[in-house]
Amino acid sequence: MTSKHTFIATTAFGLEAVVKRELEALGYEGRSTSPGWVEFDGDLSAICRANLWLRTADRVLIKVAGFPAADFEALFETTKAIDWTQWLPANACFPVEGRSVRSQLTSVPANQRAVKKAIVEAMKSGHGVSTLAEDGPLYKCQIALLKDQATLTIDTTGPSLHKRGYREYAGGAPIKETLASAMVQLSFWNKEKPFIDPFCGSGTIAIEAAMLGRNMAPGLHRQFAASGWGNLGAKLWDEAAGEARDLQQPAFEEKLIATDMDFRILKTARFNAEKAGVADLIHFQEKDFADLQSSRKYGCLITNPPYGERLGDWRELKPLYQSMPLILKRLPTWSHYVITSYEGFQQLLRKNADRRRKLYNGRIECVYYQFHGPRPKSDETQPVFGGLSEKAQEQSELFKRRLVKRARHLRKWPDKRGIHCYRLYERDIPEIPLVVDKYHDYLHMSEFERPHDRDLAQQDDWLELMRVSAAEAIEVPVQNAFLKRRGMQRGTSQHTRVSQDKYETEVEENGLKFIVNLSDYVDTGLFLDHRETRMMVCNEALDKDVLNLFAYTGSFSVYAADGGAKSTTTVDLSNNYLDWAQRNMQLNGFSGDEHAYVQSDIREYLQSLPQQQLFDLAVIDPPTFSNSKSTEEDWVLQEHYPELINSVVNRLRPGGVIYFSNNYRRFKFEESLIRGNCHEITKQTIPEDFRNKRIHRCWRIEKLD
Repeated sequence: MTSKHTFIATTAFGLEAVVKRELEALGYEGRSTSPGWVEFDGDLSAICRANLWLRTADRVLIKVAGFPAADFEALFETTKAIDWTQWLPANACFPVEGRSVRSQLTSVPANQRAVKKAIVEAMKSGHGVSTLAEDGPLYKCQIALLKDQATLTIDTTGPSLHKRGYREYAGGAPIKETLASAMVQLSFWNKEKPFIDPFCGSGTIAIEAAMLGRNMAPGLHRQFAASGWGNLGAKLWDEAAGEARDLQQPAFEEKLIATDMDFRILKTARFNAEKAGVADLIHFQEKDFADLQSSRKYGCLITNPPYGERLGDWRELKPLYQSMPLILKRLPTWSHYVITSYEGFQQLLRKNADRRRKLYNGRIECVYYQFHGPRPKSDETQPVFGGLSEKAQEQSELFKRRLVKRARHLRKWPDKRGIHCYRLYERDIPEIPLVVDKYHDYLHMSEFERPHDRDLAQQDDWLELMRVSAAEAIEVPVQNAFLKRRGMQRGTSQHTRVSQDKYETEVEENGLKFIVNLSDYVDTGLFLDHRETRMMVCNEALDKDVLNLFAYTGSFSVYAADGGAKSTTTVDLSNNYLDWAQRNMQLNGFSGDEHAYVQSDIREYLQSLPQQQLFDLAVIDPPTFSNSKSTEEDWVLQEHYPELINSVVNRLRPGGVIYFSNNYRRFKFEESLIRGNCHEITKQTIPEDFRNKRIHRCWRIEKLD
């Protein structure tokens, strides 16, 4: 028992250093000899102790021999010369497995046959027998060839060490126990620190942490291939198990928190924790990641969030990953550890991890991202995610001064002009790319994309600072300031929903009332840049039949009705916006049958009109692009505008007028394609409160007699 032998602890790529630390804790010096292999020396008791204690290794192998083997003769004769009887009894069952990497002996089956034959001859000679029954204990042998260097081993473990015995059931994408333990050991967590896993699944990471905290040997309640070997004996296993029980520590006070939104998988997690003997240390809770919070400080969040391998999976999961820094910033003093196979994880967060380690979850290549929080009792104040810099505070003061100046300039508008909704600020300061509109005692703010050095969480904090600063500068309640995070629109809808809060209020413009939604959409329901155009329509609508296409919330219809229109026809593909338009009309007292509302694709509507139905005045304000599921063909403004305008011209009486506008910056208008007199009136239609004089372009088109 006291003689020294060489053993190999196999592990997943990237965990060799963790295994070496575990071996060192057992009193053995580990040596990394090749990827996934850590050699160490010890007596026979090392087989028992290593199998019981190693948390991140897969197997414990006996290294029988290592030698050069560039041909079958060297492989066979060297294997045959080994004294196999010191390990294998005469009745041993010894199947041979093999692998070959960058070696001349490329045929693994041939290598296995050669080694098997050599061991058989050595065993017959050594044991003095003519036949081998192979009906005794299992001694699984392996021949591994790497660059013509052969290594012969015997497996002492049997089923992999990750099979602790506590996890009979698992979720759809479980993490291996060995990897879960490595994640905990590679973190700053200890049993005195708070712990959270917000995607706990079947509870593996929390269970492994609890076992570490109590110094519970992970293999204490399972059997190994070497458990039945006579040359080890029961005494060695009993001594190793007794040592493990003696070193086990009592339960610690700090409860581990493990949450998941699937109550069914939580039942499995609780069952696994009970079987592992750590159920009293873990509080499992049904909770969405979006609801993550804790009042504790200096804890560790260690998690394995969902990740898919198909492109479609990532499209669905991208919003979850984008939300991570905004949610994790609620734990400003914590350290955060996330494993994922998503290559663009850091780019998505706009933040680099303090440490990265390539690991494998099964066969999936992953990276373990480690974001280190401030140390307790240190002078560090910057949180891992979020936080405001001195520059942000300076920008806040600059932003306030600009808003105060603009508000002072426009302070008489409500009384003198009857305009209560106007633009206060439009990216006036390049480093503060925001738009601020005032709606009575409310502020509506929008963010525009611009390069900056803030990560997602820092940007979120910066935007909140600007929202509060704007409210203070204009002296409105902070809760009356609404801010929309607005990126470039990439081919979806013109009026994108960003919230479900439904915060609506009534506003007034030129004596007319409108319902605006300040919370749910990028746009509020009232385009302030069309204020002058709406008045032009009002002044021209008397006794006319007015057609409002792409009507949105019907503000042009309201102005036309107020101008004395004989009739208004409001057309939009969205029932939601048509309902909104009808409410705006009724709010101003226009509820007669002369006001029609049509839910339809615009082109289909124009084609379906009766020949005798004509109009005197039309408004066309189309989106740049639309790919609604309700239509077979996508709408592309630059391609389809001539056909659209000419179709409307055909539905006008002689002398009829079209107001055509759009906000596509690269739009090119070809008058020669239009059947009518075209006059660009953009300058006359841009309100003076708008710095951006290209916010839209507008034409007045008259039908020729």
